[in-house]
Amino acid sequence: MTRTRRRLPARPVAALAAAAGVLGLVVASPPGATSPRTAPVAAAAENTATVFYWTKTKNWALSNLHYAADGGSWTTVPGVAMEAACTDWVKKTVTLGTAAGLQATFNNGSGTWDNNGGKNYALGTGAITVKDGVVAHSDPCAGTEPNPTPTPTPTPSPSAKATVYYSTEALGWSTVNVHHQPAGGAWTTTPGVGMQAACAGWWKREVDLGTATSLKAAFNNGNGTWDNNRGSDYTIGTGVSTVRNNVVTANASDPCAAAVPDTQAPTAPTRVTAAADGVSVLLTWDPATDDRGVTRYQVTRSGGSGGTVVTDVGSTVFSDTGLAERTAYSYTVKAVDAAGNVSAASAAATATTGDTPQTPAAGKPLGTDPRKDPIYFVLTARFNDGDPSNNRGGSQHTKSGNAAHDDPMFRGDFKGLIQKLDYVKGLGFSAIWVTPVVLNRSDYDYHGYHGYDFYKVDPRLESAGASYQDLIDAAHAKGMKIYQDVVYNHSSRWGAKGLFVPTVYGVRDSQWSWYYDEKQPGFEYDGLTVDAKSGKSYYNGDLWSTAEPSGNTCLNWGKPTGGKSAEGYTVYNCQWPSPTSGMFPKDLFHQCWIGNWEGEDSRSCWLHEDLADFNTESPSVQNYLIGAYDKYIDMGVDGFRVDTAVHIPRTTWNRRFLPAIQERVTQRHGAEAARNFFVFGEVAAFVNDKWNRGSVNHSAQFFTWKERKEYDADDAKAALEMYDYEQQQGTGSQPTSTNAFLNGNAYHAPDHSRFSGMNVIDMRMHMNFGDAYNAFSNGKDSDDSHNDATYNVVYVDSHDYGPNKSSERYTGGTDAWAENMSLMWTFRGIPTLYYGSEIEFQKGKKIDCGPSCPLATTGRAYFGDHVAGSVTASDFSQVSSASGAVATTLHQPLAQHVQRLNQIRRAIPALQMGQYSTEGIQGGMAFKRRYTSGSTDSFALVTISGGATYAGIPNGTYTDAVTGDVKTVTDGTLSVGAPGKGNLRVYVLNGPGKIGAAGPYLK
Repeated sequence: MTRTRRRLPARPVAALAAAAGVLGLVVASPPGATSPRTAPVAAAAENTATVFYWTKTKNWALSNLHYAADGGSWTTVPGVAMEAACTDWVKKTVTLGTAAGLQATFNNGSGTWDNNGGKNYALGTGAITVKDGVVAHSDPCAGTEPNPTPTPTPTPSPSAKATVYYSTEALGWSTVNVHHQPAGGAWTTTPGVGMQAACAGWWKREVDLGTATSLKAAFNNGNGTWDNNRGSDYTIGTGVSTVRNNVVTANASDPCAAAVPDTQAPTAPTRVTAAADGVSVLLTWDPATDDRGVTRYQVTRSGGSGGTVVTDVGSTVFSDTGLAERTAYSYTVKAVDAAGNVSAASAAATATTGDTPQTPAAGKPLGTDPRKDPIYFVLTARFNDGDPSNNRGGSQHTKSGNAAHDDPMFRGDFKGLIQKLDYVKGLGFSAIWVTPVVLNRSDYDYHGYHGYDFYKVDPRLESAGASYQDLIDAAHAKGMKIYQDVVYNHSSRWGAKGLFVPTVYGVRDSQWSWYYDEKQPGFEYDGLTVDAKSGKSYYNGDLWSTAEPSGNTCLNWGKPTGGKSAEGYTVYNCQWPSPTSGMFPKDLFHQCWIGNWEGEDSRSCWLHEDLADFNTESPSVQNYLIGAYDKYIDMGVDGFRVDTAVHIPRTTWNRRFLPAIQERVTQRHGAEAARNFFVFGEVAAFVNDKWNRGSVNHSAQFFTWKERKEYDADDAKAALEMYDYEQQQGTGSQPTSTNAFLNGNAYHAPDHSRFSGMNVIDMRMHMNFGDAYNAFSNGKDSDDSHNDATYNVVYVDSHDYGPNKSSERYTGGTDAWAENMSLMWTFRGIPTLYYGSEIEFQKGKKIDCGPSCPLATTGRAYFGDHVAGSVTASDFSQVSSASGAVATTLHQPLAQHVQRLNQIRRAIPALQMGQYSTEGIQGGMAFKRRYTSGSTDSFALVTISGGATYAGIPNGTYTDAVTGDVKTVTDGTLSVGAPGKGNLRVYVLNGPGKIGAAGPYLK
């Protein structure tokens, strides 16, 4: 445990908070609200406007018109649905009464708005077009050719319409799309068009049939669950029809005619808290309830010089940034349901800001396709020491043997990593995965997975002029990304500051005084401060007593557990935090130990005594974690590697954490950055089969998918329902995808409509990298069960395990390493290298043995000695100068190998983002890849170590990127001789030629 910028449409200012959507934009009063247009005296009594809206550049599945006739009130958000008019146009005719115009905005029903850059659209009467912000008076769907004679144009027959009502009473869907085909016409684009909530249990859509008299239809929930009438589709005629329990009723009465509209507002949000941090305020609250479901919240801020500001958010946490210094602000929160009903305001929460932090301004993610960026993975505290003053050994410094090696566990830091960014860039890597940065608290916490204060960067990693923000900015300046390791599953066993910290009762006698620090009143643990008297760093120690304190909740206080410490000392109950001690509240932390690692309890129990397991289905925990990681998103990190992802239910990821990440990145950095913000999860499946021991819930690919069924609104109940449902469905009834595969020789647009938002580490390839061919074969076999395997993160070994769950760093030999690398850098997925593997660092050494042996003897040894000296990279894979030990490191055979592999991969888009196929290919590790986008069309034939023959390929000129060899194909066939172990051939159609210089393996 131990991933062309498009401007977001603005939202309609006229709708105030109700129309702001989930992006958290500031909403002001509508312009012109105090001076409405006056209708001409001669205006007709019933003016109308037919508004045509251009959708080609929007790619919206649904368009709504939100409007107010001049002098009148606005429609209820999101407005009225527009109907198909002609290709790329939708329309809506509205009655204006005596008004001579209207104010208008448009939206897709899902929070994306076009409000004319904040000014709203001022429209008149008659036929009006709105296209890319330009208003004109015309009918874009009328014929463009003039009649050759003045013969009157025949009046067209009115289009037939079908009004379809669909029942979800037995399904519980919260979204419904209708995918339809008018008789003789074409099907809509999957998943179809959105239906509108009509009344409880019913959804409605009016379909324009043109000249047809019927349509075929299927329905879905937008998450991959379909009702297609058991494979026969539904046939629906004109007029009003209902579809309920697979039965179509033609010429039906309106099932909502007598229904009572939703007029019940949600309850007011409770437990609103506001906490200031510099010139930012973090606001959290408990979810409101509603008879039909809360859709969003309105946060109203007052105070300061900005007046009242209303912001809409989709979760129950909001970080308000960029405020004035030393200013009091007050916040209230309202809940809004799907019908637009708004709750009463919550009780106010107040906070007073402090001074602007003396840190650099927040950065911005690079926002490019993550598949372009090979990843270099470092344990920050073990990579390179730039500032010895922040080194710390901890309570285990002597016992572990680290003291004898003069090797404190916290040794490397951000300053050391900044100093060696050119080393990483010179190897050709453009992304760095760093271990968790939050303040840790445990006896051996250098790796970062024992989080204590999730809102604070660990001071043992920072230095003056080398903060975490400085690292992010320095990497970005070199065109390199930072992927931050994050932990949502657990805290340290000492709790999580700001959420809950247990009181620990220790006996500080002659046995334990070495371990338990003397109580220091008023002291705040920071990991860095050392007591001048004892030389300790205050790892533990809250309350020392020989009598049971009043208010104690810990069970069996002070009684011996029957166990002994490693030193042979008696261990007493309540001396150490544990899940069964009663020291943690069950609404925030789970209360059990894992019994079955492939069972449901693996998602709801502690996995180690040092890791207090969060109750991630609790709103308070969700708010704490979302708020914490919002901070690092704001700093400009490029993605999150998610630790222990399998230990949190997929429903919680899909409902809470993943949408919150997307919302925050979109708010702060825009839609394009959000689309490329790379989230990749560690779903530890240490087996060699496609599905982890047959359990879909514990398999990596399972987490790349949205839910395909609606579950209980309560997250804890939903988690159990989902687990049982998917286990019953089994491995044979899981969704599949062709996103990673070519269609013959053709690239096709991937379908990410059912993508969860989380990519994964390719555990199956990792476990099978005992040899490259085995990893290749197993990877191919699993790819149809991932949403898109081209985003899989691929590595041979890590800080936890080597192939086949080996506890040692890879020791298969240099040739085998080279072959593994050649596969990783050319096959689908994102190649990732654990620090030092470029020189077979610590090969054969035990990766981790905790404090029972010195770090210097493990796979987590300090690497800085190998990169000492100076190094300058002029570009990726290009070192302009190097001296000292780092020069020697860069001349090692695997370092040169990975350097050139990165050169080749960077020059050939097919190797970065392409789909692949083995169709028509004879050979071992041989495949073809293609990527097509705009003017880019990259097609490559790859063989690793062995020879290959490719049949049925496009004719043309192919050039090998390794040797520069040219082959002309005239009969659809190309043959390649075996290049030798670790070597490869990459024949590119109309390719760039030889890339880089021959090296120890690529030659």
